[in-house]
Order: sequence, then structure tokens, then C-alpha cells
Amino acid sequence: MRGRHGQESRVYAITSAPRALAEDVHARTVRYLTSMGIRTGCMLLLFVVPGWWKWVAGAGAIFLPMIAVLFANAGRERPEPAETLLSSGDEPPELPRLPYDPNTEYLA
Repeated sequence: MRGRHGQESRVYAITSAPRALAEDVHARTVRYLTSMGIRTGCMLLLFVVPGWWKWVAGAGAIFLPMIAVLFANAGRERPEPAETLLSSGDEPPELPRLPYDPNTEYLA
């Protein structure tokens, strides 16, 4: 497809655009805080539950912070580059022209 100044331009699918940085940071923050909330619950269960449940709660309290930090620092997703919507040799179809009436008043 010919662009401005006779340069070739490519048409990209919008689905290949990455998520907004603020949206990505928010999602990672929510995942981290959820994991830390579960860890806090495990810490509180250490004082309440008897027997082998105490070991399960202790393991959750020890290992959840490591897993939470790994997921929180995973960074932004890198989507695979999408193919262009038009192949290199295809030209887009010509759009029909709208009728123009010189007697019609248009808003300025």
C-alpha cells in the first residue's frame, strides 16, 4: 500500500499492540497483593490449626513470597509480531466516493 510521499507502508492488526503500561503494572500489583494476602492467611493459620495442617500453612508462608515476587517481576508480555492485514503485493480496494453537492451548507 502506498503511503505518504510514495513510501511503502504496512497495515498492522490492532491485536498486535501491547497492553498499556499502567494496565500491566496494575495486573502485576493485583497478583502480588493476592499472593501476599494468601501468605498472611497462612501465617495466621500457623497459630490456629493443629497437626500436619500447620506444616502446610508454614510451607505456604515460606514459599508464597518467592513465587509472588517471581510473578510480579515477570515483566511485560511480549506478543508475537502479527502479520500485516495485506500481503505485500495486494492493494486495498478503492473506496467509493461520497457524493458532493456544492449547494449544501456544511458546518465549519
